[in-house]
Amino acid sequence: MKLQQLRYIWEVAHHDLNVSATAASLYTSQPGISKQIRLLEDELGVEIFSRSGKHLTRVTPAGEQILKIAGEILGQVESIKQLSQEHNNPHRGSLSIATTHTQARYALPSVIQGFISKYPQVSLHMHQGTPIQISEKAADGTVDFAIATEALDLFSDLLMMPCYRWNRCVLVPRDHPLARCSELTLEQVAEYQIVTYVFGFTGRSKLDDAFSAKNLTPKVVFTATDADVIKTYVRLGLGIGIVAHMAYDPEVDTDLVAIEAGHLFDASVTSIGFRKGTYLRGYMYDFISAFAPHLTPDIVDRAMALPTKEAQESFFADMKLPVY
Repeated sequence: MKLQQLRYIWEVAHHDLNVSATAASLYTSQPGISKQIRLLEDELGVEIFSRSGKHLTRVTPAGEQILKIAGEILGQVESIKQLSQEHNNPHRGSLSIATTHTQARYALPSVIQGFISKYPQVSLHMHQGTPIQISEKAADGTVDFAIATEALDLFSDLLMMPCYRWNRCVLVPRDHPLARCSELTLEQVAEYQIVTYVFGFTGRSKLDDAFSAKNLTPKVVFTATDADVIKTYVRLGLGIGIVAHMAYDPEVDTDLVAIEAGHLFDASVTSIGFRKGTYLRGYMYDFISAFAPHLTPDIVDRAMALPTKEAQESFFADMKLPVY
């Protein structure tokens, strides 16, 4: 059994069983990958992938277990590389982050600006996507950190750490009837067409839960993953917008009024997560602390040492979080 063979099966599984795409991403040949997978299966005496002719069709039950262990092994190999780089070049390396548009646009700019200034020799890469996509990238090691509000807790291989609480505001044009409202009610919101986040995105579930609790049906006419897109369609008169409060910039959005809606919806928590067993380099600890100052290196280490997800959740349960 060779480490290269484990990498091949892992990459094939994460390229939708497309050997050609895997070969292109690894700068090698398709026949070479196919041959190594067959040699590994022959050695183990089990099929990792089911086939139809020359095409891989699915991962077998045995293959699922093998891939899980292979992922853990490859993760440990990456940790060894990170450890050696930390000793040889503590201020040189790379950091990849997967996050949503709202975090990338409104929460992270000052953190990233400070990080790049402190670590000019660390290349920083940002991937944007849905919470599920973000979590998958962190779980399979494609990125170092995932930052999102929803879906991260669905992946048991991720260590989740809460960063801050936030809530929503309702955006309307300045001449809208709700702009003169002193204290907004959910019933008033339900009277208008709504433009907001896609379901399962940026705390959308809290919004749906609030309407459901009062037996109200929101008139959601348009959804998007991008808060700036939502604001554009509010300006066009498509409906009132419900976005994260941080997405409203009073200096830029002068044509819109932000109406406080924190009393209508339960607060959401944005978390940062990474794969368990990840070796964190010094600059990785610094990035976490810059984004969430209460997550000191000591706190992060203590959380990593906890054996179960339940223990980790209990550890963070009473932690006071900043509110945005």
